[in-house]
Amino acid sequence: MRKLLLGLDIGSSSVKASLLDASTGKSIASKAFPEEEMSINAPETGWAEQDPEMWWKYVKETIAFVSQKATVKKGELKGIGIAYQMHGLVCVDKDHKVLRPSIIWCDSRAVEIGEKAFKGLGKDYCLPHLLNSPGNFTASKLRWVIENQPEIAAKIHKIMLPGDFIAMKLSGEILTSETGLSEGIFWDFKKDGLSEKLLKQMEIPKEWIPEAVPSFSVQGIVSTAASKETGLESGIPISYRAGDQPNNAFSLQVLKPGELATTAGTSGTVYGVCDTPLYDPHSRVNTFVHVNHSKKSPSYGVLLCVNGTGILNSWLKKVMGGKWISYEEMNAIGNGAPIGSEGLTFIPFGNGVERIMQNKAVGAHLLGLDLLKHDRKHVVRAAQEGIVSSLTFGFRIMKEMGMNLQTVKAGKANMFLSPLFRKTFVQMNNVNLELYDTDGAQGAARGAGIGAGIFSSESEAFEGLSLLETLEPNPNFNQPYLDAYSNWERKLTELLKSGLAG
Repeated sequence: MRKLLLGLDIGSSSVKASLLDASTGKSIASKAFPEEEMSINAPETGWAEQDPEMWWKYVKETIAFVSQKATVKKGELKGIGIAYQMHGLVCVDKDHKVLRPSIIWCDSRAVEIGEKAFKGLGKDYCLPHLLNSPGNFTASKLRWVIENQPEIAAKIHKIMLPGDFIAMKLSGEILTSETGLSEGIFWDFKKDGLSEKLLKQMEIPKEWIPEAVPSFSVQGIVSTAASKETGLESGIPISYRAGDQPNNAFSLQVLKPGELATTAGTSGTVYGVCDTPLYDPHSRVNTFVHVNHSKKSPSYGVLLCVNGTGILNSWLKKVMGGKWISYEEMNAIGNGAPIGSEGLTFIPFGNGVERIMQNKAVGAHLLGLDLLKHDRKHVVRAAQEGIVSSLTFGFRIMKEMGMNLQTVKAGKANMFLSPLFRKTFVQMNNVNLELYDTDGAQGAARGAGIGAGIFSSESEAFEGLSLLETLEPNPNFNQPYLDAYSNWERKLTELLKSGLAG
């Protein structure tokens, strides 16, 4: 009998499931729903909400698809892992009913609340204890609900992150994880536990916060009710959960100090692991508990996140022809422009407030347009160079913190499918880039195998992880890319000084 593991990745664009054969470490079936991107509702400017029941609907559809495709038999499925979009807020009542749409990661309504809490708690508490400003994270979003929707707050039984909600739907139990509490800025790193001082400052009842369990552990089993809804057998353990960026790092076997992972989907990230609790004094990058953290062997993840990355590329595709042009064609068009796009500069921050910009809504800007010189090839290249430049801006912050950035791992997906993007990333940052055949759903499945005891070691869990290619920078070509970055940073500085940003 096969030993199969199910990984679920709850994104803001889609929900993906992957079935992994534990004996080979290979995915035997995967599927993402919906075919088009999930809707994000914006009732007001800067807001972003999704219905958690929509996630559950697509979870059920992906499970049905991969189970049928792989012809899953009774007794074969040994564990379920859940990865999810970070920083979202789900509120439920005592009957586990959702009280309001989830305020998701790119929602910026709680910025001022986070800044107020940062001042109230003080820099001397927030940075050493929380490693971050409360910022626009889950705790601040919850405080917004308390202040602005008291009738909803009065009904709250528990609050959760998106992955906690899916685990609740599968098991009937409401739990969270240490890494989850840290991403919500509820975690006191000095006490290695819940920050009661933050809860007091924000007037958040402690009883609303679920019990935390290790990322790798049996955290409940598929209930009879969920079995009827999903077709899964009752009793299957839910044995792993993590936010999408810690999980993406895990899926690439980034678990040791000095190792780094990157993604470039709707948002772009770099996630580095360290064994000491580093922090940026301006909270432009953020530190969380990593999935393999323990008191005996501390592990922290430093996350650089840029909201406006792949979403700019997707917007550009719509403008240039939508379904009539492919990303491959766009990449080829952009490759026809010289490095630096002949002075055309794209600032990609058009998807809400940006942490690396200290929670400012800078906006997206196309600068230096010359109607006699520039055409669509320059625009495409400027967009991809602008996205890489924004990540490079964050890279330099991470280096200032003392992180060693030499080799970065990524799944060969999204923006990393573009040869132009890959080359710009490698040359502009002077790093080696390793590309792997994996994704977040596969990572969640491997995590489930560790949590359920199916894999005897970490090395066994990653036996099926395939390195596709390694790209190394050519020092002879670094300077043009560095010049392009310098021009981008100068234009950004001028834009911020002009007062036209946002």
